Formats: sequence, structure tokens, C-alpha cells
Amino acid sequence: MAKEKTLEDLFYDTLKDIYFAERQILRALPKMARAAQSSELKAGFQKHLEETEAQVERLQQVFEKIGKRAQGKTCEAIQGIIAEGEEIMEEFKGTPALDAGLISAAQAVEHYEIARYGTLKTWAATLGLKDVVSLLDQTLQEETATDKTLSRLATTAANQKAKAA
Repeated sequence: MAKEKTLEDLFYDTLKDIYFAERQILRALPKMARAAQSSELKAGFQKHLEETEAQVERLQQVFEKIGKRAQGKTCEAIQGIIAEGEEIMEEFKGTPALDAGLISAAQAVEHYEIARYGTLKTWAATLGLKDVVSLLDQTLQEETATDKTLSRLATTAANQKAKAA
């Protein structure tokens, strides 16, 4: 007979998912920064790379606080989102629409992360993991701020440049 699964099990499973995702994002961000045409977008990707490194460290702290080994679980969702971003880099390389495409790909990643961190934060609160809630909230706030920055870059420059071409 199968063991009953609990919210704690679901939390741990989802934590492994986002840990894998963040590590994949660490590999994708330098490629996106190199591909970006605007210096502001390049700088934004570089800044988020540094934030993502800190987010991975925070996730390692979360694993430690729940007494589990930090390990990832293959996240097909993030692999698909990153693959779409790579397609955009390839198909729109050297065109005025590239930065708008990169921003859309980055926002797909951010929205995935916002959904995951929001859920994990809520579950951590339900499970009474106060220290974990604050760690997850810090990352959730960073992801939300990055999404807003990307929206600003899209509306103030990249989308208009892509349209004008």
C-alpha cells in the first residue's frame, strides 16, 4: 500500500523542482546577456544572474532548515521555457525584434518562478516554517521586481524598436 502524501511531501517535491529550475536559469542568463542588444537589457540579465546565485543559496538554506539534502528534480516546464528562449535567440538574432523576444522569454521564466515561490511561501506558512517563509518571500520579491523591470524595458524601448523595423 502506497504511503499517504502530505503537504510536507508536496512542499519538498516543489522545492526540488524550483532548485533544478534556478540552476538551469543560472546557465541560461549569461547566454541571454550575450545575445541582448541593448546595454540596459544586458545589465539587467547580469544583475539577475547575481540575484539568482543568491536565490540558489537561499534555497540551500531552505533545504537545510527542513532537514533535507539540497537536490533538484527535473523540471520539464523550465526546460521548455528556456528552450523557447533559445529559439528566439536563434530565430531573431541580429534583428530589431531580438530584445523584445528576449524580454518575453525572460518574463515567461519570471512568471513561472513567481508562481512557484508564491505557492511555496504559502505552503511554508501553512506548515509553520516561519524562517523558510521569509527566505522564500525575499526571492519572491526579487522575482516580482525583475518582472516589473522587464516590463519597463519592453514598453520604453524594446517593443517600439521591434515595431519600427
